[in-house]
Amino acid sequence: MDNTIIKDLNTINDEYIITGISAGPDSMALLHMLLTNCNKKIVCVHINHNVRKQSNKEEEYLKEFCKKHNIIFESYKITSYKEKNFENEARKKRYTFYEKILKKYKSHTLLLAHHGDDLIETILMKIIRGSNLEGYSGIKTYSKVKDYTIIRPLLSFTKDDLIKYNKKHSIKYFIDKSNEDTTYTRNRIRKNILPLLKKEKSDVHINFLNYSNTLQEYYNYMEDITKEKINKIAKNNIIDIDNFKKEHPFIRKNIIFYILSDIYNNEANIIKNNHIDDIINIALIDKPNATISLPKNIIAVKEYNTLLFKKESNKNNEENYRYKFTNKVKIDDIIIKKIDTKDTNGNDVCRLNSNNIKLPLYIRNKNNGDYIYLYGTDGKKKIKDIFIEAKIPLSKRNRYPILTDADDNILWIPNIKKSKYNVKNNEFYDIILTSYKESEEKNEKEK
Repeated sequence: MDNTIIKDLNTINDEYIITGISAGPDSMALLHMLLTNCNKKIVCVHINHNVRKQSNKEEEYLKEFCKKHNIIFESYKITSYKEKNFENEARKKRYTFYEKILKKYKSHTLLLAHHGDDLIETILMKIIRGSNLEGYSGIKTYSKVKDYTIIRPLLSFTKDDLIKYNKKHSIKYFIDKSNEDTTYTRNRIRKNILPLLKKEKSDVHINFLNYSNTLQEYYNYMEDITKEKINKIAKNNIIDIDNFKKEHPFIRKNIIFYILSDIYNNEANIIKNNHIDDIINIALIDKPNATISLPKNIIAVKEYNTLLFKKESNKNNEENYRYKFTNKVKIDDIIIKKIDTKDTNGNDVCRLNSNNIKLPLYIRNKNNGDYIYLYGTDGKKKIKDIFIEAKIPLSKRNRYPILTDADDNILWIPNIKKSKYNVKNNEFYDIILTSYKESEEKNEKEK
């Protein structure tokens, strides 16, 4: 049973090859192939998931096997599980330990024993649940993760091939009876669908492997295009909707998937097609503001021409605040401060005559029914309508700072509108204030 991939490991620079071994037929076959075909130092990493009675027996057997064959043995026993999704939690703990061992031995190569049957099952599960182009390709032979590479050298073999290999070489292995539990989708596919596919074509796994490799080639090409596009369309996971709309629908989907993969740290089975479709829908609708909920307390928020993703806050954004203003205040990303002089006369500056108002000054957020008597007119206007016209995002309206006097007359909405209390720069004033975004503070200091 020739395995070129394992033989090729002899040419890599790593002194140690790290391999995840469960003591099942697949991983025991892999371990034996490494012993007979690889001249590197082998580190057998075993995770005792501690959920079956025979888990401890498997660990002890592997420990003795490694001792007999001069293989380095590293094990980790999981003592408790806290998440509802056992498979995801177990996977995270498993890979955390793999990475710990990779660092310990300064290795950049991790071998896993996934085989052709696993590949078929994974592809069918992705088709059933929905995924993107990469997901539909199933399991990769080579996966670059952080600073190491995962290699799966058994994808061209079936489980039956590996069992026959073990029998030929008298290799003992353990059967995990939980694989017979048909409450799991993968096990139902393995028991009910896989035999039918193999009946149609005994080496159907090779066709699935070719299918997987072809999709990977397409995905790699599209990923390069997506990375190039995303730099022009999104920054810090905030999408410019005007530029987003110009792209082909397929590119749009890939951009959203790329961002969500980053947010969810590539966690399996989190991102569904319906999530991507819902996000694209709110980006394209005419409504200026919209929000949809995503898994794990993440929300996608459309605010006029931007689409952003963030953690849904438990903080009550409608909580009222009112601060006595002295010299300087910062509310979220807006800074308001007193200054001595300023030549410009835009909405970022407010000049007041203290004889026309009642001191002290206050900074507060808006209240229901608030209105302002506008500078240069005889009329008043609701603050709510001004925020809509100024395209202030819905999520920021209830926190946006407003300047009032002691009688709660609204004097100024920083950066947006001034009131009738504003004084022209050629008239008497004894108070002058300016406002700017926090990101502009460096520039403001240099003026």
